[in-house]
Amino acid sequence: MFDMVPFRKNNNSIAKRGDYFNQLFDNFFNDDFFAPMTHFGNSFRVDLKETENEYMVEADLPGINKEAIDIQYENNYLTVSAKREETIENKDNNYVRRERSYGQFSRRFYIDNVNEEKIDASFKDGVLKITLPKLEKVIMNKRKIDIR
Repeated sequence: MFDMVPFRKNNNSIAKRGDYFNQLFDNFFNDDFFAPMTHFGNSFRVDLKETENEYMVEADLPGINKEAIDIQYENNYLTVSAKREETIENKDNNYVRRERSYGQFSRRFYIDNVNEEKIDASFKDGVLKITLPKLEKVIMNKRKIDIR
């Protein structure tokens, strides 16, 4: 089983129905003026993929050094943490706008059926790739159940 924590896939979300209030709200707050307030600076973007033999996680971590990334797998939870240090050489800078985030970033995913000994990770050009081989192939039996 492969799932993000605490979010779960929901194909019937209200946002997908074309709710005009949500569109109006999103358009108002996604305006460039409000961008710094709507950006969650304590996270990063992740792609999750499952194949027949493995799970793959790709995370965008631009501007972060490889040494500042920590990956742990414990009790079926994969935790990816990174830290971006703020370095200011000239303290007389007069910023008109500052959007780059600094600090601790972390994401956690529930992934079971993983061969912990063969987990592999690489980091190149700001993209972290984690491969988690499966222990065994899980056959998902699916059948239609009639309603009486």
